[in-house]
Amino acid sequence: MATASAAVQASAKELRQPKQLPAPNGDFYEVTELLNPEELATLNQLRVFLKEKVAPVINKYWVEDAFPFELLPEFPKLNIGGVGLEGYGCRGGSPLLNGFVAMEMARVDASIATFFGVHSGLAMGSIYFAGSEEQKKRWLPQMARWEKIGCFGMTEPLVGSGVAGGMTTTATKDGNSWILNGQKKWIGNSPFCDLSIIWAQDVADHQVKGFVVENKTTPGFSVEKIQNKISLKIVQNGLITMKDVRVPEENHLQEGHSFREAARVLRMTRYLVGWEATGNQMGAYEHALAYAQQRLQFGKPIASFQLVQDLLARMLSNVTACQCLMVRLAQLDTEGKLQDHHASLAKAFTTARMRETVAWGREVFGANGIIVDYNAARFFADAEALYSYEGTYQMQNLIVGKAVTGLSAFV
Repeated sequence: MATASAAVQASAKELRQPKQLPAPNGDFYEVTELLNPEELATLNQLRVFLKEKVAPVINKYWVEDAFPFELLPEFPKLNIGGVGLEGYGCRGGSPLLNGFVAMEMARVDASIATFFGVHSGLAMGSIYFAGSEEQKKRWLPQMARWEKIGCFGMTEPLVGSGVAGGMTTTATKDGNSWILNGQKKWIGNSPFCDLSIIWAQDVADHQVKGFVVENKTTPGFSVEKIQNKISLKIVQNGLITMKDVRVPEENHLQEGHSFREAARVLRMTRYLVGWEATGNQMGAYEHALAYAQQRLQFGKPIASFQLVQDLLARMLSNVTACQCLMVRLAQLDTEGKLQDHHASLAKAFTTARMRETVAWGREVFGANGIIVDYNAARFFADAEALYSYEGTYQMQNLIVGKAVTGLSAFV
């Protein structure tokens, strides 16, 4: 009798104990398991850094519109400088690793992912794809070690999507140097970086060419920080003004003879924006799920309500669809088949789905969704910049439309 009574009491105690709920995990199909063990170890090391160093401080810096320079000494330890680029001190690795690095960063904060993408993707990628052997050896090892930080100057105050044919920044050959004049706007990292990749139209042949400007020591080069942003507030964007900036010939990217080289870099970074958009959704989903599991209403966690579960399922569907699309894109890149229209379709799709996902995530939080402390607002706001930069949704669709119809709709 006593034994039966004890069993009943133990059973009742078990019923009173809170049920162990599954931990939020945006990798529902376990796509990161596709990495080889060495690359997965790199990704796991990055996850620890993001969880322990970035996540605890990121909201503070976002609110203050400031960059966490205290974190910069940690980046060399991660061995991800120049990920996806081979040689010259770069990390190298597969396109899949390159993508997952961007995704993991955006999973915690899209601004950190953007800072990294501008430096390691746009700036280093420009030198890697358009620079001479000597230029690669000169700059890439320092950039891979984070001794020199780079930015990428393409967009102008009045010219965004039309830079291929309407760039107003000029480059004039003068003996053994070039004279640059013009402005660049929305240039991430520019208020504090060491090297600026500036794309300008050669007045002689009207072709777009690239230049490395060592901006901290070059007269005529100035940067004004863009203030009062509502998105990617941690990224330090600048308005660059160049007045008779003299650049030596050895700083002219020797393999960059036209916009084609710049487009090759943009193809790679549009691919990375697709990963960032996917990661941003993952972060929004995981925070929304964690909140729903803990937030009580009518005596129950709101995660037990049908309408909340419907929102979470739709969020996860978007995340998973984007992950699978991006994995296939990485496979095309590995096979040497990645084209501009492939990257454009991915960028358009993932950013559009991201806007849905982060909005649903903010909805799960109710009024708390507009307070930065709960993270949902940051993911929600940052999505707007990802949706627009590296080419708008409409421009990406026109690139895809031209590829599938054989007819250009560009004016």
